Amino acid sequence: MLINCVAYQEGKKLCSIPAEDISEYLKISDCFVWVALKDSNLEELAQMQHEFGLHELAVEDAQVGHQRPKIEEYGDSLFAVMHTIEMVDGEINIGEVDVFVGENYVLSTRNRTQQGFLGVRARCEREPHHLKQGPAFVFYALMDAVVDRYFPVVVALETELEIIEEQIFTKGSQRANIERLYELKRKVTTLKHAVAPLMEAVSKLDGGRVPPIVSNTKDYFRDVHDHLYRINTSIDSIRDTISTAIQVNLSMVSIDESEVNKRLAAWAAIFAVATAFVGVWGMNFEHMPELKWKYGYPVSLVVVGIICSYLYYRFKKSGWL
Repeated sequence: MLINCVAYQEGKKLCSIPAEDISEYLKISDCFVWVALKDSNLEELAQMQHEFGLHELAVEDAQVGHQRPKIEEYGDSLFAVMHTIEMVDGEINIGEVDVFVGENYVLSTRNRTQQGFLGVRARCEREPHHLKQGPAFVFYALMDAVVDRYFPVVVALETELEIIEEQIFTKGSQRANIERLYELKRKVTTLKHAVAPLMEAVSKLDGGRVPPIVSNTKDYFRDVHDHLYRINTSIDSIRDTISTAIQVNLSMVSIDESEVNKRLAAWAAIFAVATAFVGVWGMNFEHMPELKWKYGYPVSLVVVGIICSYLYYRFKKSGWL
């Protein structure tokens, strides 16, 4: 679906144009066209390929979707894939933004996401001195918007981790904690898969051999790379903390099991003493001490009770009961 198709010249908006007139405006000096699509179909991409002369491999990647974040150079044009990450009811929703950048055009198409870029367009139009730099600055603005939207997700994941950490030492919550930690780890891994490849790709735009089309904006992409580096560092820190929390939680499970085993062992020892005495006195022999003594039975019960009470006292004092 076509969202916007606008022509710009010298950093100022000329007008909104129909898609079939794009090639005419591309012939105007110092003019570029910025097109935005949402959930584009094959016909729309084919039309844009015809109007802009897009590389067939880049168009094929955009048609297939579900690409790994990357930036590829095709002659005098660039093709970028970025993942959008948004939290919806506590779950992570993954979208995709494909951007085609040429000397006089920018084409963005977003799929499986509700996050739009109208604010990016408005920002660029408010800064004509930046928009004069052409499609490269628009490409930076789109990428910067995608990356900035990662920060709230990182904060949400950190908050969720802090809540789980507070529950680690709560008795009876170990199983639930393990399940929540592994679910959180899955979310962090999803974010990692969006950030790490993009960070690697953006590094090619601010150092070494920079593609000519973005040579005048490499300082801006260095800023994006810095943001991605900070996000990636935070992700690694969260992952390390999750691993530590899992180990602590498992240790708490082991401690609880040890406490149960100690209590069982203590009670087993107490009943073993009683069983030993009763077993000896219960042997069916004719000649046994105190067998005919009228106080034998109560005395035996008292002896067993005293010994068992003493063992209970010792185990209780040792913290086994």
